[in-house]
Amino acid sequence: MSTVRIRKLVTFLDETHSEMGKAINPPTRRAAAVAVIENPFASRYVEDLEALMVIGEELGELLGKRCVELLGIEPAQAQSYGKAAMVGEHGELEHAAAILHPRLGKPLRAAVEKGAALVASSKKMGSMGQVLDVPLGHKEAAYVRSHFDGMEVRINDAPRADEIMVAVAVTDLGRPLPRVGGLRHEEAEGKDGLR
Repeated sequence: MSTVRIRKLVTFLDETHSEMGKAINPPTRRAAAVAVIENPFASRYVEDLEALMVIGEELGELLGKRCVELLGIEPAQAQSYGKAAMVGEHGELEHAAAILHPRLGKPLRAAVEKGAALVASSKKMGSMGQVLDVPLGHKEAAYVRSHFDGMEVRINDAPRADEIMVAVAVTDLGRPLPRVGGLRHEEAEGKDGLR
């Protein structure tokens, strides 16, 4: 049974077909899925944040699957991922941390098949219409520099003061025209999360 009260779900698909006059073929694609949820602890201090941790677990699965579906790929074809949350003014930063960190990662990894590397994350306080940056990193190996990236999401009416915006982003490739060295996607082993 779901414990999260979702006001809206919003998805974004970003495709880059050309960069610096060069065709990108296939285009690089980044997908984000965002849930705007009720903050059950708005306007009050609560010591035990377990309810938000449970919500994080539910959203990791829901948002991760939405991103993979939006990209139209098999889970194993996902190459990078990230997560972020923005808390409205009647919440606190720790509410975002409780959603993002203890439990959201495991179901997100299942949605993209494996995922040995840490899931890049950010959290912030914000108001309606403010931009939320979702950092991205390679899902198997942190040293794959071509996948250090980010995606902006913004919803004109979120987060309201008593809400939290929770976002997951997934890509099927790295940045267009990568050339700063580092481990290549094809070389990633995904054993230790680094290489």
